[in-house]
Amino acid sequence: PAEPIDKDLYELAPEEHAGVAQVPTSLPAVLDRLEADHEFLLAGDVFTSDLIETWIDYKRNNEIAPLQLRPHPHEFELYFDV
Repeated sequence: PAEPIDKDLYELAPEEHAGVAQVPTSLPAVLDRLEADHEFLLAGDVFTSDLIETWIDYKRNNEIAPLQLRPHPHEFELYFDV
């Protein structure tokens, strides 16, 4: 993890703000990050790589993919009466 910042994030200069790490804002982005970096979960044999990969595949196939096949409620509101 990055070092903690002891400053008001809203008052940072743009170039300083650009260097601040951001957390992912969607489940697909979270799973991409977890897939790329999950070594910390393997320490002490807490989880296995197989378990983590299976869980990521499950989330992608059973939660993300079905949502991508359906319109978002906002899309429905925008286009239903067109």
